[in-house]
Amino acid sequence: MYPYLLFFHSVVRWLVLGSLVYALLRSIKGWAGKTSFTATDNSIRHATATVAHIQLAIGYVLYFNSPFIAYFRSHYHEAIQHFEFLFFGLIHIILMTLAVVCITIGSSVAKRKDTPAAKFQTMTLWFALALLIIFIAIPWPFSPLAQRPYLRTF
Repeated sequence: MYPYLLFFHSVVRWLVLGSLVYALLRSIKGWAGKTSFTATDNSIRHATATVAHIQLAIGYVLYFNSPFIAYFRSHYHEAIQHFEFLFFGLIHIILMTLAVVCITIGSSVAKRKDTPAAKFQTMTLWFALALLIIFIAIPWPFSPLAQRPYLRTF
């Protein structure tokens, strides 16, 4: 379909997970240690939200141009009977969108908080919720729901 976009998607998805985990760990450490919210923390907060939005945009392009999804949409009543079609046709896209919404809310609200503790707390709660949703929505290779390899070969 779009080989370069598929490759970029594969790279950016790992950047989303890595940046989200890193931001979450820094926010937990800052919240528990009662440290100041530095410019580095703010940059990590912003970069995490930016990478998530880039991934969401790429995901939407791939989703709406996928023959798998075209089949799902044109044969909805038949396709919904098969969980893999249901997972990729509805569940995955809804949960990933919800996760990016959580990241966006957490980033935006944390930026506007007055105290460092409130900033770290907000980031911790919203980013942890987003990470949980992402882990549920990932088609893990070992999942009985839907399976995809960790890295796709092209």
